[in-house]
Amino acid sequence: MPLPETTPALIYLVLLACVMLPYARRRIRRNAASLALLEEAHSDGLMEPASLHPVIDPGRCFGCAACVKACPECDVLGILYGRAVLTTPANCIGHGACRKACPRDAITLVLGSETRGVEIPMLGEDFQTNVPGIYVAGELGGMGLIRNAIEQGKQALAAIAQHPGVASGDSLDVLIVGAGPAGFAASLAARERGLRARTIEQETLGGTVAHYPRGKIVMTAPVELPLVGAVKLRKTTKEALLELWTRVASQTGIEITYQERVTSIVRAGKYFRIETNRGTYEARTVLLAIGRRGTPRKLEVPGEESEKVLYRLIDPTQYRGKHVLVVGGGDSALEAAVALCEEPGTQVSLSYRGETFSRAKQKNREAINEATTRGDVHMLLQTEVISIGEKTVSLRLEDEVVEIPNDAVIVCAGGVLPTSFLRAIGVDMETKWGTL
Repeated sequence: MPLPETTPALIYLVLLACVMLPYARRRIRRNAASLALLEEAHSDGLMEPASLHPVIDPGRCFGCAACVKACPECDVLGILYGRAVLTTPANCIGHGACRKACPRDAITLVLGSETRGVEIPMLGEDFQTNVPGIYVAGELGGMGLIRNAIEQGKQALAAIAQHPGVASGDSLDVLIVGAGPAGFAASLAARERGLRARTIEQETLGGTVAHYPRGKIVMTAPVELPLVGAVKLRKTTKEALLELWTRVASQTGIEITYQERVTSIVRAGKYFRIETNRGTYEARTVLLAIGRRGTPRKLEVPGEESEKVLYRLIDPTQYRGKHVLVVGGGDSALEAAVALCEEPGTQVSLSYRGETFSRAKQKNREAINEATTRGDVHMLLQTEVISIGEKTVSLRLEDEVVEIPNDAVIVCAGGVLPTSFLRAIGVDMETKWGTL
């Protein structure tokens, strides 16, 4: 018996449904996942990118997800209703891999946003500011991407080598401030060119990179380092990159002084006089590669100058069996307290002047609450550190003073941005509102 005329069409529709149904289900799940991340980011206040970040043109994007796959960060980008979106903007650190991966040129990398501007120094093509002899490279100038910061450090040093008076006289040719990607590359380039250079860093090698979480992917493409050549590391973690830099610094003999912070820069004739917390330098030029994180905010209490007071947690294992006080109520403070309490024998207290941790991510609030419930963290809300002793810390709780045993203090109270410092030395600034 012959088939009805509608049978071929029905068969085609059934086959089409078999093909499209799994795709539709995947799309629904993908939309739901992206929407959940976006809602969580709104709830946690994570909608403002820290520096360089992508803006997606919805008219050009067709939702291929190439950018999502290319991004080495977790859940920064997603696909929502057939278009790419930033699902957790604050977690973007400006790798730029998304722009390269996009087949439709739908992605532009910008600084700032329509609601929050980013102030950066005004620079010439040679990375020189309006103050002749003062140069800026790297994150401070808006370039958070490590590979590009390294290139800027090299290019700025090349311009400094041509600056009038460099390689003559007895002063330093250049004082490099900061040992992050740009400052480290510039230090190597200065040694390669035979310039009289000195590098100072207010914290440790790596600058802002050293503050990233463990295992974070920080570099996704090879780079060329002066005196070293091609560094063919791909999808490099923070730890691997810092290990490489430590080895290179030792092999090349570049001079980097740590725990040294600039307090003032003034013109003194043909030179700059740079005051730090350790001494004074005279240099023909200055390269600022200090990042945007700024100087750690101090508690300004007696005893804070003690060596047991630090402003970030580097290695929780070094505090095993000790009494540690973490000060702060943001993500870095909560993450530090949770990491410390996982070490055997460590007694962790967390002091915060507020009533709740409203500035922290939901997952960190949940983690600290669980640690407190287990008794692993001693919570000290609405308290303020008033003095730090050799074996104790004194805190004010309403009208009484509480003294607790203490071997170390980790202060996570944020940083003082370098904007006012730049203006004080005469550097002109401009604000970026979602532009380059």
